[in-house]
Amino acid sequence: MEDPDWLAECFEAHRGRLRDVAFRMLGSRAEADDVVQETWLRLSRARTEDVENLGGWLTTVAARVCLDMLRTRAARKEQPLDWAPVSAIPDPSSRVDPEQEALTADAVGLALLVMLDRLTPAERIAFVLHDMFGVPFAEIAGVVGRSPVAAKKLASRARTRVRGGIVDHADLTRRWEIVEAFLAAVREGDLQALLVLLDPDVVRRADPWVIPAAERSEVRSARAVAEGTLRYGRTATRFARTALIDGEPGLVVAPHDRLRIALTIRVENDKITEINVIGEPRRLAELAISILGSGGD
Repeated sequence: MEDPDWLAECFEAHRGRLRDVAFRMLGSRAEADDVVQETWLRLSRARTEDVENLGGWLTTVAARVCLDMLRTRAARKEQPLDWAPVSAIPDPSSRVDPEQEALTADAVGLALLVMLDRLTPAERIAFVLHDMFGVPFAEIAGVVGRSPVAAKKLASRARTRVRGGIVDHADLTRRWEIVEAFLAAVREGDLQALLVLLDPDVVRRADPWVIPAAERSEVRSARAVAEGTLRYGRTATRFARTALIDGEPGLVVAPHDRLRIALTIRVENDKITEINVIGEPRRLAELAISILGSGGD
């Protein structure tokens, strides 16, 4: 049986890579840490005397844990509420296979996360392991439960979807900045800043769940929307965070990481033209939400 101290030392040598693998697959630093911890627990319980490549073995175990988490997330239509800021997303230029570098270089950050969220769990695992970390398809096959040829097809299909669906990163970033500015203006109670951000003909629609009974569910005009937002929204912004909602910048209100309200925000020509305030549980469950910044308390 291996010496526990030696085993722990070997694991620490691979910890950074395992966390990187898990983070790129899941997008959540908290979940990546959970994966690393689970991988260590499985290593400590396993018989590894005959393992020739411990790093590869650990990567495979971590990938299987990630796959289980992605499948659970997909089944429950859930997204983690702790995505890292865009600037913290690891640079794909550090991938092991340099020939694949051009595939996603233009999609770093928000755009890449949008596309990865649209892949199936198996596609995402195959794509990240092969294109970002150079793991052979023979090893990926064991993770996704397919043949090496099928694993290669998964990665190819994912690659095609990423290539064909890349969004305009500059435009997405600009819309993200406008949503952040909207949140900041509401927090500060800055009516003039809101009026600058809102289109003169902006419309705000809200579920009855989230507005007082006397409030209209639909409000039009920049001033009416701005005043209503400041009147009813400033308290909620303590728990508000910027988010990708169905692939578009928006806001969520999630006190103690429990999703209560989502705001889908349409931006056209650098102006907010439509805000939908969603609070009905059934509608919230249908949204694909990814949190990318700390946003609030």
